[in-house]
Amino acid sequence: MLMVVKRSSKTECEWMLFGGGSGLTEMRACLPEIEQLVCYGRRFIFRRGKVVCVLFEGVICGVEVEQSGEIFCMVCYEDEGEYSVKERNEGSVGKFCGGFVKKSKMLMKVVDVLYMFGKSDKENDFRPTSLMGLVIPVVRRRGANGRIPDRTLGRGASSSAAEPAGYPGGSYDTSLLVKYEHHVARYLWFGEERGPKKELKVARHGLKLTFRVPLTLPPHMESWVSRSVLSSLQRTSLNKIDTNLVSAFVERWHLEASLFHMPFGEMSITLDDVSCLLHLPIKGIFWSPQDVMEEVAVELAVDYLGVSQGKAQSNVRSCRGSYYKLEWLYDLFVQHRAASSWAYATRSYLLMLVGSTIFADKTFTLVEARYLLLFTDLDRCSGYSWGATALVTLYKYLGDASMYSCKQLGGYPTLLQCWIHEYFPTVGKRGENWKPADNCGLPRAMRWSYRQGVLKVDDLRPILDELTPADVIWRPFEDHRAWCLFDEICLYRGCLKWGDTVVPYLPDRCLRQFGYRQYVPSPPLDCMMATDIDVDWIGYHQSVIAVIHPTTLATTPSDVEDGYLEWYYCVSHPRLVSPHRDNPREVPVPVYDAGPSDPDWARVSTLIHHYLRQVNAEEEDPQFVNLFEALHISRSH
Repeated sequence: MLMVVKRSSKTECEWMLFGGGSGLTEMRACLPEIEQLVCYGRRFIFRRGKVVCVLFEGVICGVEVEQSGEIFCMVCYEDEGEYSVKERNEGSVGKFCGGFVKKSKMLMKVVDVLYMFGKSDKENDFRPTSLMGLVIPVVRRRGANGRIPDRTLGRGASSSAAEPAGYPGGSYDTSLLVKYEHHVARYLWFGEERGPKKELKVARHGLKLTFRVPLTLPPHMESWVSRSVLSSLQRTSLNKIDTNLVSAFVERWHLEASLFHMPFGEMSITLDDVSCLLHLPIKGIFWSPQDVMEEVAVELAVDYLGVSQGKAQSNVRSCRGSYYKLEWLYDLFVQHRAASSWAYATRSYLLMLVGSTIFADKTFTLVEARYLLLFTDLDRCSGYSWGATALVTLYKYLGDASMYSCKQLGGYPTLLQCWIHEYFPTVGKRGENWKPADNCGLPRAMRWSYRQGVLKVDDLRPILDELTPADVIWRPFEDHRAWCLFDEICLYRGCLKWGDTVVPYLPDRCLRQFGYRQYVPSPPLDCMMATDIDVDWIGYHQSVIAVIHPTTLATTPSDVEDGYLEWYYCVSHPRLVSPHRDNPREVPVPVYDAGPSDPDWARVSTLIHHYLRQVNAEEEDPQFVNLFEALHISRSH
């Protein structure tokens, strides 16, 4: 039997091989150059770092090293033609997952692995004469996430002791955040950043659109663009994006339920938010196109963009796939507008517009050719649910960017940043173009303009950790209803889809954004199993009833069902910065002030808060110090 172990101290770090029999009692092998060797089937997994595993005939015999350095002993003995790996526990720490392995090929596989790295000679016989009573010392350590995961992976693998569940800081119940193992928050809890650059690279086209979108369009084009219901996208984009602010919120996004996990509960960008911020229709049909090959992309450009076969082929080939360059589409728009080819000019313009906003991807310069199919009939493209489109695309890229290995964010970042500005008035810097009372029917995103923030993403993390329900404007668009009525389809619970992307949409998990008391929600939907999404979307009334039936209207922003926060702190990781490094698992459930108990004080508090939000006041501003003090006093009564 052979076991690979890492032994380390402040002054020493070496890999050791322990075995038994002729010439293999103890063999030192320094393998600093080996980062990871992954083999499958009957071969080995060898990983340098926090987990060391050896795979014998499909059964994992692994070692995880406890930081406190407790020692395990493994007793290996021969039993009816198999090597049985048993555990002898010294102390009360954890367990070792063992199993049964065939003896015929086990040792030869060990020699093969060593031979691959030039650490042994196959001519030497490393087979032990006997494994009876062989004792192998094993050091065990938790992984980088501080968790000891279940390693019962192989044939016949078994475990006899209960392992600690969950992760430090949450989640302790892992039934909800099933992707948390790969989530950036798991690493940030232990101070591990994505890379030297802590913020994400974000797709942003706002500055280019200020030059590419004309002040006025020719009447023929204006009519088509207006009927497409996409005209609002011409003016909604921020010139620049605060990548630190956006990145700080992305780190709290979880794709399992399409929600941000804040310290006081779950929040999300809803269909109502999209409707108010962008003035895109949320009712309509979903679109399910087929992927197009490069040849089809060329044909579409010839038929609907009015270019020659040669020019279309040249553009598609330069994109190395079924894409069009956004700059190329803008050039076509200019050429066709000059030639009064209105249909070609409008399609080029609309495809460039959506490719720079709601369909922006991580190439930062391209748009998928299949989206041209949306504009083949310019009189019918208004029938799609463009609001759901923007949401599905953003949800998809938020889910990707929340993973530790991802360093870029696609989708429409203006939608995310303006959502932050509306709901979190004390977080980040922003300019305000006009007050809500002065609005004359413009999309709410146009209220905001970019201001350079001074806080980096690691500065924002503890700020977000300390937010309370009182720091949130839970219903920011009530003064916008004259131009954008609330539609109950925003309370639809189900899956949204666009093309081949399907995401969960779960308003029952962020009910306070709709003015309802938050209850403990049911488990998220499995979109992989959803088969009748279009039918569910058309018959949304049933799901709306199911969402609001168990609840009542909220009386305060922190109005939640008893036990909600306790449940939430069990299934979530509500904080990104560990408050107690000595005991990182201890994250106390907060108790929030329910607000003024006296109705008159509650009214005073609401009026002061509303005014401070209208004037975009900041607490450190001297001219508002007294008002903020009055606000705190009113909330304490």
